[in-house]
Amino acid sequence: MKTLYGIQYLRAFAALAVVFFHAAERSGGHFRIGAAGVDVFFVISGFIMWTMSERRPVTPLRFVLDRLQRIVPSYWIVTAIMIGGAIVGLFPNLKLTASHILGSLLFIPLRSPNDSNEIWPVLVQGWTLNFEMFFYVIFAACLFLPQRLRLGSLIGVFVAFVIAGAIIHPQSPLLVTYTRPIILEFVAGAVLGQLWLKGNIPGFGLGLTLMVAAIGGFAAIEILGLEFNEITCGPLAIALVLGMVSVERSGRLPQIVPLTYLGNGSYSIYLWHTLAISVVVKFGTSTQIPSDVVAFLGAIAGTVLGIFAYELVEKPLRNLLRNFSWRRTRPSPA
Repeated sequence: MKTLYGIQYLRAFAALAVVFFHAAERSGGHFRIGAAGVDVFFVISGFIMWTMSERRPVTPLRFVLDRLQRIVPSYWIVTAIMIGGAIVGLFPNLKLTASHILGSLLFIPLRSPNDSNEIWPVLVQGWTLNFEMFFYVIFAACLFLPQRLRLGSLIGVFVAFVIAGAIIHPQSPLLVTYTRPIILEFVAGAVLGQLWLKGNIPGFGLGLTLMVAAIGGFAAIEILGLEFNEITCGPLAIALVLGMVSVERSGRLPQIVPLTYLGNGSYSIYLWHTLAISVVVKFGTSTQIPSDVVAFLGAIAGTVLGIFAYELVEKPLRNLLRNFSWRRTRPSPA
């Protein structure tokens, strides 16, 4: 498939937004709107999964295996580092239980032993991967259906979950997670993917307007302290992605190599950044460095660590697993 540079740019910006959010939060400041990078990620995920499956048909099993191969290795490595660090005392505030560790590794939403009000895995930002895995499972199930029924079925299932959650107000972590309205962002991304494949998207002018409006909306939420949740951020994320792919379809989007690279490494940046931020913040608390400077240095360190992890961990693992799969599936000489 042709690389969509606009999608890569958005992945880069979304990852950096989350990095700055955590850096500010852990240094005593706030950059609340940075957390909206997750909403952008979810819309992008739906868009990519839909366009990939439509342009390069794949079996449900192959789809799931590809996704596990892409997501699991790096996530397990960072989670293992967190567990090991907690055991040797590097993370004294991190409480561990066997069930929570197992749930974290298997992407099962559980309440955190550190804060019973939060449904977090050992690696806190991994909560988004619980949603991703849920989306992958439902998406894979829809691949069993005839092509003409897939999108409607996907929409129907996710809408039904959200409606059920609004009616029954579940208390179990599993149902609380899978009935949140935020799951509709995946579906919205899939709808955008279908519109893009059919060529039914706005032109350059309206696309640029959507992008400006979305960025302005995010800024207003941060500056004015407006309500911050998927109800407000979701539509802005959808508008941002739609605007970006519309501008790219017009042929007027420049190719920016550094942003493309950061987009490629966005998953590793997202997974690894908090480790570096924790080190910088701990150093900052023992000095007289202003909190804003600590936050900035933490964000830079988190991004750099993510880039190193992308080059030294994610890419080698991906190539290793890809080669293993190729050897296992190629025809025998006989």
